Amino acid sequence: MNKAEQTETPYGIRISLPDGDPFAQLLDDGWNKMHWYKNRHERDQMMKEMSREHQYSRKGDKPALVFEAIDNTGTA
Repeated sequence: MNKAEQTETPYGIRISLPDGDPFAQLLDDGWNKMHWYKNRHERDQMMKEMSREHQYSRKGDKPALVFEAIDNTGTA
């Protein structure tokens, strides 16, 4: 990520597979996907939406993914 992108979109979500997930056999061992947002609120709302039980899922099903919030603001 370049410095301009970091400044404009410092809040992210890293999506990855849980350890031992059989789907990892179809993807790279360290597969992950990053999504970037301009503010923490937008990021948190999308993270909640991504990890919820979707209307077409069976009761109790949840996405078999790991969602990790990333703050790339340069502050501790």
